[in-house]
Amino acid sequence: MNSDSPRPSVPAGAALYIAVVQFLFVTTWTLYVLFLPRLLESAGLPAAWTPWILLLDQVVFLVADVASGVFADRVQRTLGRIGPWIVGATAVSCVAFLLLPHAVRLGGAAPLLALGLTVVWTLTSSALRAPPWVLLGKYAARPALPWLNALTLVGLAAGGATAPFLGVVLRDVDPRLPFAISSLTLLAATAGIIHLERSLARRSTAAATATAPTQPQAPRVLDARQTAWMVGILMLAAAFQSHVSLNAAAQYLRFVRPAALELLMPLFWVGFGVAMVAGGALCRRHGALALMASAALVGAGSALAAANAGSLPLLIAAQIVAGAAWGGMLVAMFSSAADLGRSGREGLALGTMFAMLALAAIARIGAVLAGWPTSAAMAPAMAWLPVALWGAGGVLIGLLARRATWPRSPSGR
Repeated sequence: MNSDSPRPSVPAGAALYIAVVQFLFVTTWTLYVLFLPRLLESAGLPAAWTPWILLLDQVVFLVADVASGVFADRVQRTLGRIGPWIVGATAVSCVAFLLLPHAVRLGGAAPLLALGLTVVWTLTSSALRAPPWVLLGKYAARPALPWLNALTLVGLAAGGATAPFLGVVLRDVDPRLPFAISSLTLLAATAGIIHLERSLARRSTAAATATAPTQPQAPRVLDARQTAWMVGILMLAAAFQSHVSLNAAAQYLRFVRPAALELLMPLFWVGFGVAMVAGGALCRRHGALALMASAALVGAGSALAAANAGSLPLLIAAQIVAGAAWGGMLVAMFSSAADLGRSGREGLALGTMFAMLALAAIARIGAVLAGWPTSAAMAPAMAWLPVALWGAGGVLIGLLARRATWPRSPSGR
């Protein structure tokens, strides 16, 4: 019997519930990015500060993701309940988000208060990044994690797909209304995590056993293989950022007018969502690292096809395949982080993974500030960047997959 057998089975509904929370979190972030220039102007700050504020947000995420992951590990070991801490931090986050469009109307104190609320919101919202996956891994049998991770990632896919439509529908809306609705809805949904955790704990009398490590804990200091894993994730995430945020719109505009982008940009996330169906099964059958490497190489090929597409149908097909490849990569990232962190260090591993995603976003914002996407001289390099990063990252992760000493799920072959 493997070491994960004492853990109770986790119903798919639990993963889907967390997916709903993730969807609402992505929606609040989309609203924030959409209205940030207007909020800054209302507070007496130049809208040109927007990319710098977003850069600051990602720096905060970079630090807070690791801290929240480590804290989730500690809460899990000492108090045995992660849910109340997630809900408490989310409550603070939602209050800060709710107050943002009101603070900018407070006269001379508005700029400082608006910036302070932004930092508080970003800092506390890290509770909705790594910790929910720690909660899922706490009760789920390890062989089921890839499938449960895939279900949970459906929320990110839905949030990414609806982002362009939100930009169109809410373009001229007073931000106070969507900020209030999204923050209150997110808080209400997150509050259910406490009930979810209690329900999972009651599913088996062995739930308490799941909180006690049955294997040696993962090392506190990352070794060379784990450092290479971090570098590989950073490369894959940077490729995603450059392909979707820097290249996709320009590639579509070769064939369509700007108004069509709201229908075309979500196609990447359609592919992402479709990949969730097979990603969990492939990850369980072949191993997380093998799937991540294979999906990265597929992503490199699809990015190359998108850059050289001679027609709109070919470009659409390439973007859908790229989305499916990113979906496979992300499922494998979460599963490999769970393998790396077991037992008792899942939060540290997941927090580190999210930190690499934030660092990739920082690099993307830095490229925008440097003017790379609009530079004719940089155009060839920008087109090849996701190809090179996905390709190199896939090779690196593939080499790691060949190392028999890497932690593997009991179901891995």
